[in-house]
Amino acid sequence: MLDLIILSLHFFICFLIFIAIWYGPKDVDSHSSSTGGAETQPDGLIFIGKEDDIKKSQRITPKIDGREIVVFYHEGKFHALDSRCYRKILACVISDIDGQACIVCPWHKFKIALETGEGLYKGINPQEPSPTPKWQSKGVKQRIYKVTIDSGNVYVSPPDFSVSFDSDYYAEKYKQGGELAIGK
Repeated sequence: MLDLIILSLHFFICFLIFIAIWYGPKDVDSHSSSTGGAETQPDGLIFIGKEDDIKKSQRITPKIDGREIVVFYHEGKFHALDSRCYRKILACVISDIDGQACIVCPWHKFKIALETGEGLYKGINPQEPSPTPKWQSKGVKQRIYKVTIDSGNVYVSPPDFSVSFDSDYYAEKYKQGGELAIGK
């Protein structure tokens, strides 16, 4: 019975975090000069925001040429990746999985490593004498962006579209049709 109460409490807290993230502050398009947003810098980096502001909010969701990304500040590090997971939307909780900071999709329970964009799953090797579940990689599924801090400003490197990732499909679908183009 206690397990059921703890599990229910966990899901309720996750739901509250999701609501806070979903209805959190919306940010401007980083390439849109009509909104007064910052432009691409001469070195190609894209200004995202002030370091202290992002540290306070823990995350922001800027748009780069209409493509929404999410920038997290977690345990002293900045991470940037597509805001749509390789299935749908990335409204998530950050968890430690096997020593890695990972986001966990609230709908699909996909686990994505913040550092690498790898999808993780727990699997067994039936060839082992006593198979035990271990965390394994599905490969890189999520587009990540290099984050640079300079004089209190946070920048991301532009995406390299010569390589594609599973998250590109939903990022582009959202970019073309907005939230209505993507159902749960």
